[in-house]
Amino acid sequence: MEYKDYYKVLGVERTAGADEIKRVYRKLARRYHPDVSKEKNAEEKFKQVQEAYEVLRDTEKRAAYDQLGAQWKSGEQFRPPPDWGQGFEFSYGGGGGEDAAGFSDFFANLFGSRSPFGRAGAESFRRRGGDRHARIEIDLEDAYQGAERTIVLRNPEVTPDGRVTLREKEVRVTIPAGVSEGQQIRLRGQGEPAGGNGTAGDLYLEIGIRPHALYQLEGRDVIVTLPVAPWEAALGAGVEVPTLGGPVEMKIPAGARSGQRLRLKGRGLQGKPPGDEFVVLKVVLPAADTPKARALYEQMQRDLAFDPRAELKRLAAYRGRHARET
Repeated sequence: MEYKDYYKVLGVERTAGADEIKRVYRKLARRYHPDVSKEKNAEEKFKQVQEAYEVLRDTEKRAAYDQLGAQWKSGEQFRPPPDWGQGFEFSYGGGGGEDAAGFSDFFANLFGSRSPFGRAGAESFRRRGGDRHARIEIDLEDAYQGAERTIVLRNPEVTPDGRVTLREKEVRVTIPAGVSEGQQIRLRGQGEPAGGNGTAGDLYLEIGIRPHALYQLEGRDVIVTLPVAPWEAALGAGVEVPTLGGPVEMKIPAGARSGQRLRLKGRGLQGKPPGDEFVVLKVVLPAADTPKARALYEQMQRDLAFDPRAELKRLAAYRGRHARET
């Protein structure tokens, strides 16, 4: 995806104020408007100018766009950073969807229908303060057992000279046990202040769960890969398995195979119903790095009537016969 430097499109510095951005936009819009311009590729240039202005005129979109900053390197394929928008506090609004139609893939990717970065517009003018939205990330352990955390949120504001700045504030959050990816936590009265005697809006925190070194998360289920010895898989064994609630004993059935899934019911994230933990077996072979170990492997080779490719040969032979018959 091509990176769009909106400041370069308008020909302004990154420190440009709102008035300068508006003035330059109007000048370029008149210059490239398809109905009057005789310049080559006027329609495409007009769309680029519109797209740049759509972002840079908006306090919240501009703050989010500026977050890219040094994370973008010229000449590389653009991908939004994994923490895109994290910790930013934005007013409720469409943020894209139909508004993004006709704009570049870059714009739609950053400010599409799933993005919280949008203009509240006239609908946010009401007696109570507007609602605010932000995204935070927590550890899987916090999602499992709940926690209290102090987080720092950044709220875009416009200075008197028209520039965008970020104001930081600390918020104490109670994370309920069993919270899941994408779930929202509502903090009453922590949103936009109201004018007069109205009540403040609410703050909605969308939860993201960080990748874990041990577990994978699928909804409320957790998945862990468990290494087992060949004899444990062949003969069966009782082994200790890690879970979010602490280690538990699990029975591996005789004849288990690598990749087989075993379920520990109710050992995932809390909920109604709670998630499960799925244990994926991974048979690990000991190295033949000593004379004794090598002798054991040689004895198995002699004594066991074992062909690991028997099923492969059967399928190949069947397909060969089927091809000849047809």
